[in-house]
Amino acid sequence: MLKRNKYQQESCLDKLYRFRGVVLVITLPLLLISFVLIMMPRPTDEGYSPRKMKTEYNRYAVIFDAGSSGSRVHVFCFDKNLDLVPIGNDLELFAQKKPGLSAYANDPQEAANSLVSLLKQAEDVVPRDLLGKTPVRVGATAGLRQLAGDAPERILQSVRDLLKDKSDLKSDPNGVTVLDGTQEGAFQWVTINYLLGNLGKKYPRTVGVVDLGGGSVQMAYAVSETDAAKAPKVSNGEEAYVREMYLKGRKYYLYVHSYLHYGLLAARAEILKAVGDSSNPCILAGFHGTYKYGGASYEVSASPTGADVDSCRAFTSKALKVNETCTHMQCSFGGVWNGGRGDGQKNLFVASFFFDRAAEAGFIDSEKPVVTVRPSDFEEAAKLACGTTIEEGKSKYTHVESDNLPYLCMDLIYQYTLLVNGFGLAPSQKMTLVKKVPYGNSLVEAAWPLGSAIDVMSSLA
Repeated sequence: MLKRNKYQQESCLDKLYRFRGVVLVITLPLLLISFVLIMMPRPTDEGYSPRKMKTEYNRYAVIFDAGSSGSRVHVFCFDKNLDLVPIGNDLELFAQKKPGLSAYANDPQEAANSLVSLLKQAEDVVPRDLLGKTPVRVGATAGLRQLAGDAPERILQSVRDLLKDKSDLKSDPNGVTVLDGTQEGAFQWVTINYLLGNLGKKYPRTVGVVDLGGGSVQMAYAVSETDAAKAPKVSNGEEAYVREMYLKGRKYYLYVHSYLHYGLLAARAEILKAVGDSSNPCILAGFHGTYKYGGASYEVSASPTGADVDSCRAFTSKALKVNETCTHMQCSFGGVWNGGRGDGQKNLFVASFFFDRAAEAGFIDSEKPVVTVRPSDFEEAAKLACGTTIEEGKSKYTHVESDNLPYLCMDLIYQYTLLVNGFGLAPSQKMTLVKKVPYGNSLVEAAWPLGSAIDVMSSLA
C-alpha cells in the first residue's frame, strides 16, 4: 500500500494558517482598492458640467470682442494639442449684447459696466480652480478706434479696473486694448483656417477672408514668399501689409489690410457725405430722418422718385475712392496695395455683415451657417430693395431692424461694389458666406476671437 504525502493530510484551514502571510499581502491591497471605488462619487444623469469634469490638460481662454455694434464674449477650452474641447453641449460659450463700448464715449464707467453680465456668464463656465489660470483678453475694434481724444483710453482703463477688481480671471493690462486692423484681420484668418483644418498645409490650400464689421473691413489671405517680398514699404506708424505667422509647423506670409471707415455702418456715413445735401438715391422712398455714426449726424432724405441702383452705385464708388491713384503694381481701392491676388485668395470666405444682410434680404437661408453665393447675388437683391418704399419694406423685409430698413438698398449696393470694384472679384465668382464653421459635430462662430485665443494659448505653451 502506497504511503500518503504529509501535505495531502492537511486541512484547508491548516493551509490558510501556514500561508497567512502571503494571503495578507495579496488581500490587503485589493480591499483598499475596493474601498476607494465604493467611496468615489457615482456619475449622475445631469449631463456634462465644466464644474464637475476636466482633465489636467484642459485650458480655457476668455475673449471679449468689443465691436462698434455690440460687445460679445467667447469662452474656449483647449486640450494639450490645441484642439477645442466641448463646453457643455457646444464648442464655445458665446453671448452678446448691444450697444458697444463706443456708445459710452462720455461715460467710461458705464462702458465697463456694460460688460458685467457677459463677464459673469464667462466665469460661470470656467471651473473654479482654473479661474486664476484662465487668461481674459478684451479687443476693441473700429468703433473705439474712431472716438476722438482720450475717450478710447479712458474706456479701456475702466475695463482694466473692472477685470482687476471684480473678476477672478487672469487679467493683463496689456490684454485690454484697441486691436489694430491687421491683428483683427489676421485673427479672423487664423480662426476660419483653423476650423477648416487648413493650418499646417501649403498656403494655396488655405482660404482668404473678408470680414465686414461695422467700422472697418479686413481682407486677409496667404501669399507666396515671392509676393511677400514685393510688399510696398509703409511709412512710420502705418500697418505693414504682410505679417509672418508660424502655425502648425508651417510659416505663412499673410497679406492683411484693414480699411477704416469702410465697415458697413461707417460706409453709410461715407456715402452720405459723397451724396451731400441733395436727396439720396440710395435711400428707400418715403424716408426722411437722421443717421448718427461716430459722433456725427447726417440728414437723410430719400429721392422723390425713390432709390436708383445706378445712381447709388456711382456715389458708392466715389465714397470707396476706386479711382484713387495707385502707386503700386496693383491696388484695391483708396490706393491700397491688394497683395497680388494669388492662390491664397482664390477660395474666399466672407463673414459678418455680408452674411447678416444676405439673410435679411432673403436670398440665403439664415438657418444654414455656410452658404455659397456670388457678388451678383447682392446686386440682384439690391435691385429689389431699391424698388421698395419704406412702408412696403416693413412688411416685405420683416427680419430687418427698423433702424436699418431705410439703408437696405445702400447696404446691398455697397457690398456688391466693395467686392467687385473694391476687391476686384468677378460678379460671377463663387465665394462662401459664413456665420459659423462646422468643427467636428459642432458649429463655431466664424469670428476673430478664436484666432486670438489660439494666439494666447500658443504664448502660454
